[in-house]
Parts: sequence; structure tokens; C-alpha cells
Amino acid sequence: MPPDDGSQVSTRQILLATGNADKQRMLAWLLEGLPVVGVTPAEAGVSADPDESAYTHEAIARAKAEEWSQAAGMPAIASDGGLLVPALGANWESRYTHRFAGPAADDDERQRRLMELLRPFEGDDRNAAFVEGLAIADGGRALASWEVRGATGRIVDTLADRGGATSGDGFWVFPLWHFTEYGRTYDRLNEVERASLGDHWDALRALVREFVPGWLDGGADGTNRLQ
Repeated sequence: MPPDDGSQVSTRQILLATGNADKQRMLAWLLEGLPVVGVTPAEAGVSADPDESAYTHEAIARAKAEEWSQAAGMPAIASDGGLLVPALGANWESRYTHRFAGPAADDDERQRRLMELLRPFEGDDRNAAFVEGLAIADGGRALASWEVRGATGRIVDTLADRGGATSGDGFWVFPLWHFTEYGRTYDRLNEVERASLGDHWDALRALVREFVPGWLDGGADGTNRLQ
């Protein structure tokens, strides 16, 4: 371990407000390079069951961040996202992307059900985009929140065309979401390729990197709320 010569920037903790390991990884990625360190609920020894009945992904993310920050007694960052499939109209609601096939469905079942819904559609009617809400809260109060819509790709024609294997990590849509520009599904794109498409996570990362320094300096609400 290098000696502490006073040149290192101290870091402060923020809860990665989800029990989903892949979402924890993405939330931590949003914070990379900033003087904060993400802590998982398991590491903090906390749990929460936030209300997810709000009408937008941003509002749901705010509710999650507020509930988790209060439960953990530290700032929290939370997200909520879903797939927009315009051709399905009233038969699809992005807020229910993860649970539309029922509470007991696994990733394979979710993929099969989406493919069934899209069976009558072809070409551009299979276009889909991801929308993601994100919020940072402390003491049960949201300090900042955003909602962004990412790139438009196309749901593959058959399950045989999908990308990587399902992983049970909550991102079951990504192996089905194909981008013609690269000839691959979203799960197989690298960070640079995703950014070039106007990726939703990349857009949120820029917003977080703009917000956090001022927040740490007390500029977000007049006080330094990170402990």
C-alpha cells in the first residue's frame, strides 16, 4: 500500500441501491473516477422494499433511492429502466419490462413471451429503445434525478438469432436487441460502440459526472450531504 502523503483524494460512500448484481456493476460504473465508493446492500447490511408503482421510470428511481437512503443511513443511487416497443401499443408497458411475463418468470420465459408478442411484426415494427431513470437521494430525499432514452435497435426475428446466453441478471432483453450498425446484439457491444449509438447508460454517466462534484462541494442543496 503506498504511503499516505496527502495527495490521494478521499472517497465517500454511496449505496448502490439494488440487490441485482449486474445493476450494481452499472451503477458503480456511473461513479467511476469520482471521489465516491459504491457499497452494496449486502456490504451495508441493509434491505428495502420500495414502492415501484409510480408512472415514470424517473419517479420509480426516485422512490427507490429515497427508500434505500433512509434504510441505509447514507446517500443512495438507484435506477429503473424498461424497453419501449412502440408497435405493441397498449399491449406493452415499459415499466413492467422485467415482470410482464409474471412474477415467477425467468429470463428464458421473458424472452419467449416477448417474441410471441412480436410474432406478427417485422422490419421497423420490431424497433425498440431503452429508457432509464436514475436518482440520487440522501436521508429519504431525492437530490437529483434524470430520465433518458437511448438508442433504437431492433428485436431479433427468432430466439435462434439472439446474442449471449441469458444470465438471470435482470437484463434479459439485451441478447434480443440487435444493432445493424455493428451486426450484433446489445450484450455483445463494447463500451465505445454503445456510446457511439447514444447509449442510455453513457448519457446517464455524463449527467452523474456533472452533478456529483458540485454535490460533494455542497452546491446541490447548499450543504455537503455525503458522509
